Amino acid sequence: MDYKKYITVVEDWPKQGIKFKDITTLMDDGKAFKSAVDEIVEFSKEKDIDLVVGPEARGFIIGCPVSYALEVGFAPVRKEGKLPREVIKVEYGLEYGKNVLTIHKDAIKPGQRVLITDDLLATGGTIEATIQLVEQLGGIVVGCAFLVELTYLNGREKLDGYNVLTLTEY
Repeated sequence: MDYKKYITVVEDWPKQGIKFKDITTLMDDGKAFKSAVDEIVEFSKEKDIDLVVGPEARGFIIGCPVSYALEVGFAPVRKEGKLPREVIKVEYGLEYGKNVLTIHKDAIKPGQRVLITDDLLATGGTIEATIQLVEQLGGIVVGCAFLVELTYLNGREKLDGYNVLTLTEY
């Protein structure tokens, strides 16, 4: 399926010069959203996934239906201060500063095979930090799946050695 038909490009949002890729219009179309989730599920089936992990918030939107279809659990990765129990955290750089991601310390058991999902692969910083969290807990990242990849931002370079699926590229 050509997912670009369902993704709205919003000019100059959130600031001048940015062409924001709005996946909510893809999600509004039940058949297109189901097709996208189904493609990620198919990608995942051969990988013997134990758990799906996704960073907030759009990683939840993609990861939860995938985990449901695979009949495996879902573990959220959240910004600091958002998870109620003991966490581990990773600090990573942003264009103008730093951010911190966390995961519950007991979310992943050593040796579990993990699929990471998110809506967008851009610079790769969020996914790189998510991988670090999974691996610190002893998880094995067997795949990363995205609806959209912004190839001009070279985020895939940070995922060298990982099995990556993107459904559409800009």
